[in-house]
Amino acid sequence: MDDDVTIEDEGGPEIQNTPLENQDLSFLQQTVGPLVAEYGWYLLFMCVGVYLVVQHLSKRRASQGQSSSPSGAVQDPNAVVRRQEALEASRRRMQEELDAKAALFKLKQQQLEEEKRRQKIEMYDSMKEGRSYRGQAKTVQNTEEVSTSTTVLKSKTDKKPLRSSGFNPLSGEGGGSCAWRPGRRGPSAGGG
Repeated sequence: MDDDVTIEDEGGPEIQNTPLENQDLSFLQQTVGPLVAEYGWYLLFMCVGVYLVVQHLSKRRASQGQSSSPSGAVQDPNAVVRRQEALEASRRRMQEELDAKAALFKLKQQQLEEEKRRQKIEMYDSMKEGRSYRGQAKTVQNTEEVSTSTTVLKSKTDKKPLRSSGFNPLSGEGGGSCAWRPGRRGPSAGGG
């Protein structure tokens, strides 16, 4: 048989079928080989990355499908109404608790502000009379002590003095371990 086969078509041009050259795909080795040799690792990492992204998206789509109820399934309308009523009751109860806490906090804040205002008024009145606010609190305690018990106050001469009259801290006498000594005179000991 002949390698060149001619087929004649009725009323059309003649078509010749010739056998294909390079049927063993060696031409792919010549074109794709250098490309893979130069960019092989990049292609590998890119393929792994695309695979991981596709897996992640498929898991995400599956989890979203499971979390939302299927639209084709028929739900009991009474169950939906009960669930919504329970949700509304829960929200109402939480709001009431929050309102109660807010009212309690507001009441405490008002009490604190009233106490501060009262203290400021007392301080202003005591300053107006010429004594300090703290001094007023001490005089109140002193008057209570005097009225409850009779004590004799010591005079200032009976008190023990803090130090002797001849005390001089620079002299070095009469002190404990902390005595002042003058510095050494002479050239300073420095590197030169």
